[in-house]
Amino acid sequence: MPAVTALKAISCYQPDGVLPVAKLPGLAALDAGEQETCARLGIDEVRADDSQSAFDLAARAARAALADAGLTADEVDALVLVDARAPEELMTSSATRLQALLGADRALTFSLGGLGCVSLTPALLTARGLLAADDDLEHVLVAHGSKPPTPLRYRHPVTVSGDGGAAAVVSRRGRVRIVDIVQETNGAHWDLFRVDYRDRPTAEWREECRDIPSYSFKLAVETRNRLRDLHRRLLDRNGLTPRDVTRYLSHNLSLGAFEFTEEALGVEIGTVCRENLRQYGHLGPNDVLLNLRAELDRDTLGDGQYAVLLSASPVAAWSLLLVQIGDGAPATYYL
Repeated sequence: MPAVTALKAISCYQPDGVLPVAKLPGLAALDAGEQETCARLGIDEVRADDSQSAFDLAARAARAALADAGLTADEVDALVLVDARAPEELMTSSATRLQALLGADRALTFSLGGLGCVSLTPALLTARGLLAADDDLEHVLVAHGSKPPTPLRYRHPVTVSGDGGAAAVVSRRGRVRIVDIVQETNGAHWDLFRVDYRDRPTAEWREECRDIPSYSFKLAVETRNRLRDLHRRLLDRNGLTPRDVTRYLSHNLSLGAFEFTEEALGVEIGTVCRENLRQYGHLGPNDVLLNLRAELDRDTLGDGQYAVLLSASPVAAWSLLLVQIGDGAPATYYL
């Protein structure tokens, strides 16, 4: 049986600057229908700081996670950076830059991504694999800085993106034990959203949907079916029912997305997700870590209780993560 994997520490960082959605740059230039859709998302404001890059956000969260775990950088055995959606420079390594900044000189270091909002999942799968493959490894640091690549933070018709960093120390022991992960992808939607940036000033970058009807209907139907199948498989292979799960935590896109997921799975999304959506907007793969950390801070998940973390991305990818809290967890795990 593979070694137990746990989240030893989870830390999130948001900059101080608050940007009301009503004052988003470029919002006034959108047509009336786009503005109305944006206003109905359930997002009042986001955090924004143009002086901090995605790398800066990831670095702040990574330092906080190490402090929360009571670790020094020299105790990090592996460092996995989830790539930013738009790198600051080409032909450089943000992962080794973070390694040098933290002083994690002995850490096996690399980056990964490519699944948008679901990119946390392969990072956790990789951390699990590293711990299972090498008994000498004890702590894997996973970090990501989420910052929209375009000046217009509104992605029509989906969400509004804010700035934020998140990091987790994945270890063999910790209060949040990772029980199982399921993930699926469909490459047919690989370019549904894109930013045409070649030979364009950054101020002119805009994220556009290739086919809004396909996103709103075809992908929505597939997402409903995929989430249902993944949810059933996740619970069945762990001998659980939905009633055994204390909290469902989703990525934060919109109020409509929460309602869609609740209807598709017959579950209730935790209220903390709506609260974080309202004040932070969408933070890419960091959403579920932000929501889980908020639940832990409020002490609303007790020993032995289960939570399911759901993520979906229009690339398209879907994932569900099953965790169990504290000392009530069983002795063996899928991970």
